[in-house]
Amino acid sequence: MPRRVVVALLAPISWSPPGIDPVHWRTALAEDVVDLLATLNEVDTAVAVTPADRWLADAVIWPGTSVYEVPEPTPNAVFAALTSTTAPAADAGPVGGAGPGAGDGRPSGPYEQAAVIAGDAPDLPGLTIGKLLRPLTSRPFAVAPAEGGSGLLGVAARLPVPPWLPPLDLDATVPATVRAAAPRPGDLAVTPSWHRLRGPADLPRLDPALAGWENTRTLLSDAV
Repeated sequence: MPRRVVVALLAPISWSPPGIDPVHWRTALAEDVVDLLATLNEVDTAVAVTPADRWLADAVIWPGTSVYEVPEPTPNAVFAALTSTTAPAADAGPVGGAGPGAGDGRPSGPYEQAAVIAGDAPDLPGLTIGKLLRPLTSRPFAVAPAEGGSGLLGVAARLPVPPWLPPLDLDATVPATVRAAAPRPGDLAVTPSWHRLRGPADLPRLDPALAGWENTRTLLSDAV
C-alpha cells in the first residue's frame, strides 16, 4: 500500500456564530477535525498552519502529530512542504502518537499520496476522506467539493503533484477550474461533497446524529 498522509489545513476563518468568541470557535473546529483524523486507519495524519497560527496547531494536535508550517494556507503550499527535504516544524515520532489510530512505528514521510482537508468541517465522516483518496490508484488528482457554494472540502494527489496543477484556494476553487487545467478531463476525479462551516446557512447542515464534533457541539449548545 502506498504511504499516505491526510493533512488538516487550519486556515484563518472569517465567520463565527453570534455570541461565540472567534478564537474559541476556530479552535473548536480545528480540534474536532484533528480528532477525526486521529481515528483514520492506514494513513498518517498531520496539520498545516502558517507561522502566525502555530499556536492553534499546538493547542489541538495529538502527541506525535507532525506540524507543517507553510507560507500561505493553500493546498499547493502543503504539497510543497510534504515533498520538501526539510523536516516538518514538529515531529515527535509516528504521526498519530497516543491518540486513536496511533502510528504503526513507521517513520513519517516520504509520502506517495496526500490529502489536504479544510479545518472547518468538524462533522466530516472518515468515509468521505477515504473516498477522496481512493481515485489516486488510477488518477493523479481528486477533489471533494464543499456543499452550499464555491470552494472545496479537500483535495488529494499523488506526490509529487502533477505540473499542470493550478493554484488552489479551498474557499474559492471549483472542480471545473482544476479540470480545465488538466491535460485530460479524466486526470481529475470529483468525489462526494461535504459541508463546511463558513456562514450561518451552514449550521443547519450539521447532523446531530453523527458521532464526534464534540467541541463544536458544546460551543453551539452553550451559545443557545
